[in-house]
Amino acid sequence: MIYALTTIHVIVCFFLIIVVLLQSGKAADLAGAFGGMGSQTVFGPRGTATVLSKATTVAAVLFMVTSLALAIIANNRIPGSAGTGVLEKYQRQAKPAPAQQQKAPPKAPPASTPAPAPIAPKAPGK
Repeated sequence: MIYALTTIHVIVCFFLIIVVLLQSGKAADLAGAFGGMGSQTVFGPRGTATVLSKATTVAAVLFMVTSLALAIIANNRIPGSAGTGVLEKYQRQAKPAPAQQQKAPPKAPPASTPAPAPIAPKAPGK
C-alpha cells in the first residue's frame, strides 16, 4: 500500500512541476515586456481558466491528499507512536537504553586520627 501511494505521490509531484513550468505568467504578452498590463484593472486582466490552470489545481489537490495519507501511514507504522507528539516520539527513539549502573564499593569509614595536641602558651620573657 505504501509503495503504491509513494509511486503515485512521486508521479503527481513531477506532473505538478511540469504543469506549473508550462504556464505563462500574467504579463507574458508583448505589452508585459514593456510594463503594460493591457487593461486598467488593479490586479491585471482576469482570463478564463485554461486547461493548464485546471490541471494545476487537480495536481495540487492530489499532492496534498497523498502527502497527508503518507504522513498518516508513516505515523501508524512506528510502534508506540499513537497519541504522542513528533518530538517525544523521536526523542524516545534517539535516547540510548540506560546502562545498568554498577554499585560503587562502599566507602571505608575515615581512619581515626588522633586529636592534635593543644599548643601550650609560651612563657613571657623567653
